[in-house]
Amino acid sequence: MEVRRSIEIKNAVLRMGMNGKTYAEIRAIYPIPKSTLSYWFKNHDQPRDRTRQLELLKKARLRGVAVIRENKIKRLAEAKSRAAVRAAAFDFGDTSSIKAILAMLYWAEGSKNDNGALTFANTDPVLSQFYLTLLRAVFPLDESRLRIRLHLHHYHKKRATRAFWSELLQVPESQFGKIYVKKRSTRKRFRRNFQGICFIVYGDSSIRRELLALGVLLAQKFEPS
Repeated sequence: MEVRRSIEIKNAVLRMGMNGKTYAEIRAIYPIPKSTLSYWFKNHDQPRDRTRQLELLKKARLRGVAVIRENKIKRLAEAKSRAAVRAAAFDFGDTSSIKAILAMLYWAEGSKNDNGALTFANTDPVLSQFYLTLLRAVFPLDESRLRIRLHLHHYHKKRATRAFWSELLQVPESQFGKIYVKKRSTRKRFRRNFQGICFIVYGDSSIRRELLALGVLLAQKFEPS
């Protein structure tokens, strides 16, 4: 009976080895000396302990991930360096160029409704601030006509989020509309630092028409001949 039992254990151990188990994983189930395991695998032409191999493979993968990350950081730094050269050459005093950027930005992210006001919506605080800065630089706005609407999720703190956008855009909270809370799953994960969707509304349809028309004309300038 003991002989039969040892044969069954040996066969089970050999099968585990064939499935890629290490000595440590095998010995956690069958407390057999390593020398015995090595003898069994050697005589049955089975894979030997892969612990060292797996450790080396893990280290190689970690090194590979580190190299990929370093290369990505390097490429981003190079891109920023090239962009800095371009930005330094840009004439920020040229109103026509600024209006062209504003037109393309609004054409991409602004409302196209012919009956509506000038409405720009985005989730990116930097882009929203940039848009409003350009709008103020190009057109003599009546600041009292600016309105801000926020679409938030259940996890947002309304007061803090409204204060964030108010300070960022330099628009008084008294000019903010009622906050709309979107009905979304409480289990779904959202990206960190997400400040909701911000709608920047200015009650002047003539500016909207001008920007959209300029955007279309600029695009036509680059159409293939």
